[in-house]
Amino acid sequence: MRIGKVIGKVTLSENHPSFNGASLRLVVPLELENLPEGDSDSGEFLVAWDELSAGEGSLVAVSEGPEAAQPFRPEIKPVDAYVAALLDSINLTDNMDLTS
Repeated sequence: MRIGKVIGKVTLSENHPSFNGASLRLVVPLELENLPEGDSDSGEFLVAWDELSAGEGSLVAVSEGPEAAQPFRPEIKPVDAYVAALLDSINLTDNMDLTS
C-alpha cells in the first residue's frame, strides 16, 4: 500500500458495466521525502478505483496489484489500484532519518 495525492479524475466516454457506482481517480504516489509537502516530481501516476469520493488534492492510501481487486470478491473488477482510505493528516517526527 502506498500514499498518494489525487490530482484529477478519469472520465470515460463509455464504461464497463462493472464500473457503475464509483469513480476513477488519477493519483500520484508520494515518496517518504515528499510526504510533508504532498508534492511529487516522479512523473508516475496511477488510475485508481474510488468508492470513497476522494477530491482533487486529497491524500489517499492506495492498494495496488492483485490486492486491489480483493474487496470486490466474488465479482472481480478490472482494476489495478484501489483507494483504500482517505487520509486526514500525516504526522512525521522531526528526528526521523529520511536518508536510510
